[in-house]
Amino acid sequence: MADATTATAGATNATEAVPLGAIEQALLFMDDGGPVLYLLLAISILALTLIIAKLIQFGMLRVRAQGFVEPVLRAWHEGRNREALDSLRSQRNPVARVLEVALHGSAGGTRTEELVKEEITRVAGLELDNLRTGLRPLALIANISPLIGLLGTVLGMINAFKALQAAGNKVDPSILSGGIWVALLTTAAGLIIAIPAATAHNWMEGVVYRAQRTMEDAVTRVFTAQLLPTASSSQSAGPAAEAAQPLE
Repeated sequence: MADATTATAGATNATEAVPLGAIEQALLFMDDGGPVLYLLLAISILALTLIIAKLIQFGMLRVRAQGFVEPVLRAWHEGRNREALDSLRSQRNPVARVLEVALHGSAGGTRTEELVKEEITRVAGLELDNLRTGLRPLALIANISPLIGLLGTVLGMINAFKALQAAGNKVDPSILSGGIWVALLTTAAGLIIAIPAATAHNWMEGVVYRAQRTMEDAVTRVFTAQLLPTASSSQSAGPAAEAAQPLE
């Protein structure tokens, strides 16, 4: 019996000596943090899902690949309209969709410039709205996660001081210190969620803004190309063009 008891006690001590794994430690933290920490866990999963979905969308649409704009505009201005349109149709980039509408509209003589610009504005708005889908919830997560963490900390501090009050004259400093570090778990979790979410949101907003600026620049150059004299036209005009200019 003594040997069995000794063996059982040794096994128990060995089990207690084994350090907890990462999963077990995380579960203990979740239990210590309470419902607020579980809420933050759900929010973190949502934020990660949004970030991955937007990265996949940007990758499929090749939003940052905008090197096709210059060759397309050059081909269009040189009269190679079919080549320019075929190049745009092979692109998934939303800038290509807007530029395609602009080239089609400028090629048709029956359409007024105001009508073409309205259609361009409509298509550009739809494309930009598609790119911005999911960014507002991501910004909301970045803003409210620290607040939710702070709420959990305040609730934890209230519980810690209640336990300290219930102890009466037998005050144990470990009661207060233990309650404080448990309460601070939610604040740390909120900040851990908010920092990556805010960083990802700002980067993605920058990508969308650059796409919008490229749209505006390309469309403007479609309608203002005739205002920019080419090198060949200025050389062919020569002294005759200078003589034709009115004197001031």
